[in-house]
Amino acid sequence: MAVKSARISKPRSGLFHTPGALTVEYDVAPENAKEFIKAIRRYGRVRRRDGASRWGIFHDRETPDRYVETFIVSSWAEHLRQHERMTLADRELEERRQRYVRGNPRIRHLVSAT
Repeated sequence: MAVKSARISKPRSGLFHTPGALTVEYDVAPENAKEFIKAIRRYGRVRRRDGASRWGIFHDRETPDRYVETFIVSSWAEHLRQHERMTLADRELEERRQRYVRGNPRIRHLVSAT
């Protein structure tokens, strides 16, 4: 299964160097949860290697099939560079993670309000 990268638009003027936070919501069947956690933790190393900080994976207790990945980037420009750094090995880890996910992840790009 090929994993599609989220379309990322260039931020409006003045936000290119603004810190950002990203959330990625995954829908994971209970029988796949253990393997998903293993795969997402491996992928978290890729995120951190490429400049993400405060990376984490959280389980939504109110919606048991939902897992939410979060991380901080120093700027929108840094996040765009993360996409450019993707290696073949990174893509394989991304595909492994996606094997345990139903549908496409929901991605939110947030910029600092300050």
